[in-house]
Amino acid sequence: MNGISNLNTESKIYQSGYYISLFGAALILLWIGIFKFTPTEAAAIKPLVENHFLTFFVYKIVSTQVVSNAIGVIEIIIALLLIFSVKFASLRKYAGIGMVITFVVTLSYLFTTPGIWNIVDGVPVTDFFILKDLMLLGFGLMIVSNKSV
Repeated sequence: MNGISNLNTESKIYQSGYYISLFGAALILLWIGIFKFTPTEAAAIKPLVENHFLTFFVYKIVSTQVVSNAIGVIEIIIALLLIFSVKFASLRKYAGIGMVITFVVTLSYLFTTPGIWNIVDGVPVTDFFILKDLMLLGFGLMIVSNKSV
């Protein structure tokens, strides 16, 4: 009986961790997505977007704010997919795919943006806010695998 109790406890801990990660990721995406609608964030992401091999051309088509707004909309949609996937499991895979694409692109900015890395006291450092995307990429991959909770 103790083995069954341990399995139930482990399952509940896993489930709790999953939902904390899900709602945490949704909160981060929603918050950052909303912030993309501000001129401050639009200006902040411009060097990242304009130096990337997939997105360098967008500022020739639309304004800095429109690009930022579009990215914000994508982030908000992914956040909502995550939230609604709790009730509608069929949305889970779409949320995971959106997260993987978003965070692979975001992490690649670390390698395509000039001047993003600095040396401080002999240690390479960057804008650490991007590094959170490594964890979010991992969670997105977990969601894509569609392991049930």
